[in-house]
Amino acid sequence: MTSYANLPAPSPEQGLNRYLQEIRRFPMLEPEEEYMLAKRWVEDQDTGAAHKLVTSHLRLAAKIAMGYRGYGLPQAEVISEANVGLMQAVKRFDPEKGFRLATYAMWWIRASIQEYILRSWSMVKLGTTSAQKKLFFNLRKAKARIGAIEEGDLRPENVRQLAEDLSVSEQEVVEMNRRLAGSDASLNVTVGGEEGSASWQDWLEDEDADQASAYAERDEFEARQAMLMEAMDVLNERERDILTERRLAEPAVTLEELSEKYGVSRERIRQIEVRAFEKLQERMREIAKTKGMIPA
Repeated sequence: MTSYANLPAPSPEQGLNRYLQEIRRFPMLEPEEEYMLAKRWVEDQDTGAAHKLVTSHLRLAAKIAMGYRGYGLPQAEVISEANVGLMQAVKRFDPEKGFRLATYAMWWIRASIQEYILRSWSMVKLGTTSAQKKLFFNLRKAKARIGAIEEGDLRPENVRQLAEDLSVSEQEVVEMNRRLAGSDASLNVTVGGEEGSASWQDWLEDEDADQASAYAERDEFEARQAMLMEAMDVLNERERDILTERRLAEPAVTLEELSEKYGVSRERIRQIEVRAFEKLQERMREIAKTKGMIPA
């Protein structure tokens, strides 16, 4: 496999803006060229082909890494971990599966970054349950979905909504929000040096990287949709109906409406929803592993 030492590496000494300049010189690959390079790596262990596959996706790795900028960790290290995930993706990529490397690599890049973040945050700080880890990585997205973008403490009604959406207690939402609030950073923070200064957002504006990201996200969405439909078979009829009405319908059906429909309490409906969602997630992970889309 191509050596990590042979890749451009972000560092505080070098300056991240210079790193982003360096990786922009690597061209994006056309589908046929990507396929042939991947075949050369799989069949002949051609390290030159692997190196070209990696370098052509460094901008994608950096773009994904910037999505994890709010955890109080050095951005250079987060990007380095993203590159490690990218290299693992290239190492395991099978061009005969029918999807592009960018689609496959997104899973590995995110997994590598999240493992790094979890290692870096002490378990005392983060919490030990799977629900708390889910909360750690999903709170910002959930806040944005309900329009709770304030920087301080959340309003009580938002806390209640987030706790219900993420299946955790209201106290856990409050505590995690306070922990993460102190480590937020902005894409508009200025970076620069002798060559001048610019914002992170300016450096990340790259049509090729955006195009690769857009294609990968579209493919990932379609793959997830297909897996979702397949995974639904693990649920019984009532679980499938409740989960669909609560998580997939727009707008979501209320607990009260479903409790009346099934003649049980609202709490019972909530329990069925949570359990069905857990079963669905587990089944989707199993399907993704069998398809080689996430680490086994």
